[in-house]
Amino acid sequence: MKKSRMHLMLCAGTGCVSNGSFRIKADLEQELGKHELQDEIAVVMTGCNGFCAQGPVMVVQPDNIFYQLLSEKDIPHLVEEHFLKGRPVKRLMYTPSLEKAPVPKMSEIDFFEKQRLIALRNRGMIDPEKIEEAIARGGYRALARALTSMTSQEIIQTVKDSGLRGRGGAGFPTGRKWESAASHHSKEKYIICNADEGDPGAFMDRSIIESDPHSVLEGMAIAGKAVGAGQGYIYIRTEYPLALQRLNLAIKQAMEYGLLGHDILGTGFDFDISVFRGAGAFVCGESSALRASIQGDPPEPFSKQVHATEKGLWEKPTVLNNVETLAIVPEIIKRGAGWFSQIGTETSKGTKVFALVGKVRNTGLVEVPMGITLREIIFDIGGGMENGKAFKAVQTGGPSGGCIPASLLDLPIDYERLTEVGSMMGSGGMIVMDEDNCMVDVARYFLEFLRSESCGKCTACREGVDAMYRIVTDICDGKGNQGDIQLLEELSQAVKDGSLCQLGATASNPVLSTLRYFKDEYETHINEQRCPAGVCRALITYTIDAEKCNACLLCVKNCPQQAISGEKGKPQTIDQEKCIKCGVCRDVCRSEAVTVQ
Repeated sequence: MKKSRMHLMLCAGTGCVSNGSFRIKADLEQELGKHELQDEIAVVMTGCNGFCAQGPVMVVQPDNIFYQLLSEKDIPHLVEEHFLKGRPVKRLMYTPSLEKAPVPKMSEIDFFEKQRLIALRNRGMIDPEKIEEAIARGGYRALARALTSMTSQEIIQTVKDSGLRGRGGAGFPTGRKWESAASHHSKEKYIICNADEGDPGAFMDRSIIESDPHSVLEGMAIAGKAVGAGQGYIYIRTEYPLALQRLNLAIKQAMEYGLLGHDILGTGFDFDISVFRGAGAFVCGESSALRASIQGDPPEPFSKQVHATEKGLWEKPTVLNNVETLAIVPEIIKRGAGWFSQIGTETSKGTKVFALVGKVRNTGLVEVPMGITLREIIFDIGGGMENGKAFKAVQTGGPSGGCIPASLLDLPIDYERLTEVGSMMGSGGMIVMDEDNCMVDVARYFLEFLRSESCGKCTACREGVDAMYRIVTDICDGKGNQGDIQLLEELSQAVKDGSLCQLGATASNPVLSTLRYFKDEYETHINEQRCPAGVCRALITYTIDAEKCNACLLCVKNCPQQAISGEKGKPQTIDQEKCIKCGVCRDVCRSEAVTVQ
């Protein structure tokens, strides 16, 4: 690797790329060249840094100075001041806590302080398109150890002793799954990496692959050695072009270095990896539907009376783990089961990656120890709520998860505790909601998503989710009836009991959790024909407060229906027959004169 006095670690994750980080790279290199600094300062395009809300972001190493919200116009001044004259530009830094340090380091920023990186250990530290940088950070060292000094049983026992559970949903013990597949003496076995991440607001797996694809390849090869598999498949959705590009490049590089393919490291172990692109169906994240898709069959779930570790892909023993699980495995092999098992809680070991999104100041990707509370993630790491609004709920576990209220903010996060309160760990989505969110509308949104993504194979899911959606939609539209709540509860249980796969079995969670903690909102919609959060259009009315209205006419100019009128210089009024309740008048009003009733 080229030696430089300074490395500019510029984020090239999907979020920052969409905000122009490659254009910033070009400008940085041009400005460095102008000042003849190109030989001593290197610009490194990394994977996702995690602090997506502040992108494009750049960390200056070795000083660990964090720049954020960069734009092309900032680059000439930044290069001259910091990299030529040695004066860091505070205006471009993230400095919410000025009392900590005049020039805060990245590690001193609240968003990063409580994180502990295992799956994301190389986040923002390497160029994911250069295998040499992954190796320099310890990549493939665990594979070398597994192949040269450990038996298959020792690998499996180490993973079992670590307490690692699958990070894709149910949390099944990884070592037990591997042990089951290893016990079958088939000549053909398969390892599948599930990268078909379809949860709304989730981007954990995509970011891991974009940041450090070699960690996933290494984990798959170790799994192959453990169970006796010679072929791996990575199932990734086509909507992830950057992750797909880096994954294919990483496989090519690993093959060239002898870390995949035939006779890996001269040990006689063969392991190949192929990439299979999914078309974006949410149901393909379900294990049996995913396997059917790879085989070229209709991607529909089927009964799991026989486990995939006995008869999976093409009726051969198959191990399926998700991206995060496989990325953790090399660190367990390298550092030992005891190291990993000391992190987390009694039943949920290690760390978990979450995509923190919604009505929170600091959105992004975080990795935290199991057992951390929701409050610590949302308020300490996430910076609390936007615009001073009150926290209302957080939805975990994707569309099949549940909504957890403010009264449970101090809940420690692990598999069992989330299940107890009506939610789930899932793959790691975490959507934060505030006082302006209607929980009935939230349930409707997730039901609509699940209804459209159902494969339609089993009646309980196909008809039951659709029936729940129609009932909740009627409640939002002011057409709710007495008895709807009880009917929703009965339908939810029927869908859960009768569905073939976990999409249907967990589809009721958004309804059941919002009924459990926010039943009063359902009752207000039905009994009072009113939406307390002012979201459901059929149940709200926009009016203009005459005392606050300053007759600026912004609402008049922006109303798409020309429903607002009045004398010039006097308070305006809204014609309720013309009003379509789009909310534009409230959005543009500077005096907060538009109210929702």
